[in-house]
Amino acid sequence: MHASRPSRRAVLAGTAAAAAVTALPPLVGHASAAEPAAAAGQAYRWRTAVMGGTGFVTGVLFHPSVRGLAYARTDIGGAYRWDDRTANWAPLTDHLGWDDWNLLGVEAMAVDPAHPGRLYLALGTYAQSWATNGAVLRSDDRGATWARTDLTVKLGGNEDGRGAGERLLVDPRDSDTLWLGTRHDGLLKSSDRGATWAAASGFPGTPSASGQGVTLLVAAGRTLYAGWGDGDGTSGTKNLYRTSDGTTWEAVPGQPSGTAAKVPIRAAYDRSTSHLYVTYANAPGPNGQSDGSVHKLCTLNGKWTEVTPVKPGGTTADGSADTFGYGGVAVDARRPGTLVVSTNNRWAAVDTVFRSTDGGRTWTSLKDTAVLDVSETPFLKWGQDKPKFGWWIQALALDPYDSRHIVYGTGATLYGTRDLRNWAPQIRGLEETSVRQLISPPVGAAHLISGNGDIGVMYHESLTASPSRGMASNPVFGSATGLAQAAAKSAYVVRTGWGDHGNGAYSNDGGQTWAPFAAQPSIAKDAPGPIATNADGSVLLWVFVHWDGTKYPAYRSADNGATWSEVSSFPKGATPVADPADPTLFYAYDTDTGTLLASTDSGRTFTARASGLPSGDSQFELVAAPGRSGDLWLSTKGNGLYRSTDGGATFTKVASCWASYTLGFGKAADGADYPAIYMVGSTGTITAVHRSDDGAKTWVRINDDQHQWGWIGETITGDPRIHGRVYVATNGRGVQYGDLV
Repeated sequence: MHASRPSRRAVLAGTAAAAAVTALPPLVGHASAAEPAAAAGQAYRWRTAVMGGTGFVTGVLFHPSVRGLAYARTDIGGAYRWDDRTANWAPLTDHLGWDDWNLLGVEAMAVDPAHPGRLYLALGTYAQSWATNGAVLRSDDRGATWARTDLTVKLGGNEDGRGAGERLLVDPRDSDTLWLGTRHDGLLKSSDRGATWAAASGFPGTPSASGQGVTLLVAAGRTLYAGWGDGDGTSGTKNLYRTSDGTTWEAVPGQPSGTAAKVPIRAAYDRSTSHLYVTYANAPGPNGQSDGSVHKLCTLNGKWTEVTPVKPGGTTADGSADTFGYGGVAVDARRPGTLVVSTNNRWAAVDTVFRSTDGGRTWTSLKDTAVLDVSETPFLKWGQDKPKFGWWIQALALDPYDSRHIVYGTGATLYGTRDLRNWAPQIRGLEETSVRQLISPPVGAAHLISGNGDIGVMYHESLTASPSRGMASNPVFGSATGLAQAAAKSAYVVRTGWGDHGNGAYSNDGGQTWAPFAAQPSIAKDAPGPIATNADGSVLLWVFVHWDGTKYPAYRSADNGATWSEVSSFPKGATPVADPADPTLFYAYDTDTGTLLASTDSGRTFTARASGLPSGDSQFELVAAPGRSGDLWLSTKGNGLYRSTDGGATFTKVASCWASYTLGFGKAADGADYPAIYMVGSTGTITAVHRSDDGAKTWVRINDDQHQWGWIGETITGDPRIHGRVYVATNGRGVQYGDLV
């Protein structure tokens, strides 16, 4: 998440992200991802192109009984297991397929201290009416294999409050008993290790359709505590409950009240001192918090003490309001009275982690002496001279076997330290990018250029290291909306996106360095959309679509973005496609009418060609085959794949598949006379990644049941220099690339 702009893919449904999310494919009409593929599979090796995190890490959990073992959860990118010996995170949920895309958001996780192999995940990205219900995964082997229980309630791993928790807990009195706090359905209980669930009897919180419900579950000895996020923070309102027998719940006496203690965010128990520490904020976060506090409860005598390090509400040196809440909290298992807490949503003075060695009486801000080394993930500088300590810090963990090993999550990475002073990303193996555009250039140092949510455009000179140039700058974009390369002039690349200092840029060195367009249409700052450049790079077509779906006229430039003119005949909202061989030709598909339009005058005017094609579908993609003029392919979600070889005058339906979501091309197989075609679609009963070496006459599935990555319908492309190499854009697991074994 870009520090200066809330993430468009990581905010509550009903905002910018919701408009995009609701366009995802409906979860009907497809068989389970566990069914066999229609075509025989081909052995592939799948890896993740390294960017280095890039998304919101919402929780980190060190195992209390196993040295060097930890788990992390993310809002849209699944869960991971940390191995301290290899200093690497291993993804645990890549097996979730197309129909289960809503389970890539992890609401909560839990481990069993008495059984080191046991791991539990509560999955569900959105709790909205259009989203599917949540699920619980349980494992006996640290996430290597899973058993699954589908819930009858919805969870919200990418909604407000996703950094709170943990909402899932193994009962310390009985390893077979689990508790799960939900947002809108109260507290659930399982007596068979998560195989079945029912409402917990006696829990006093009354759930609502719009509240936060249970925000956290924590054990203090044999007593369980549950945070409740639906109160208003006034005197008498209860937001923390407890039970000592698992049946009878009561409001904790004397608990803090007031707006600074409105929502309990996280809690940690120091068994050495019998104190429970709780962080609070006036909103669930990660956005919207402006007040907060930290309190501790002595569980022996019931006495509450406020131990807030710094109270929000002051002013910074430049006069800005220093507003924020409190987020993470973790106690040191080796040193009684030692703990860390984090601020959250502190934009003016920048968030920090406070550390206390005396039970919260005094605090030290670790940010003040921190030395940040982001050489492994240079994008964290965001185009500036140096990185910032963090933002959206709600995940915070302290290694129970190493008092100086602390990690905290941000909107873009995990930072870790081993000496309380030197910090670096501890993120290897964890990739959470939402990818929107992909280019695999035919020449040059980079085999891949990606356009991404939150982190703009990256030039991947290596697939095994975070791009050394970081995010494309001049200008820096939060999220990319368009990326295009001139087919006959590969050094020329253009990009568009959400930026604070311009929304379009061009490169004359294949995407290594950039310059902003000299001018841009006024609508660009509010509705930057996709862009295309013709074969020789002499003409640009820029489309404008607001995040709420409003479509605007397209604009054309023939002087590299110095001047722009409206193209009234271009269908609003369509994605322009340049002919790869003829610089005078552009194409566009009008999804409202099912009509293919073409321009023969370098994008000045467009006229209709083929009509009567599928319309009204929520997903279409028009792609031009490389090196050929007029060879067009039309992917349609519900109506399969169509091809035209006459520039869109006529189309023929391809009989070999019944659903195509995205299509791309790569180097032809030895002896083949047509480029390899890569498709995310359905040739039989499931949606999968396929390749065809014979012009779509036949297909072979090339991913497998362990490599599915949820929703992968945004874009796909092959490598023009390596036959069999394919790049797949995911909605939260970065760029996955596959090679023939």
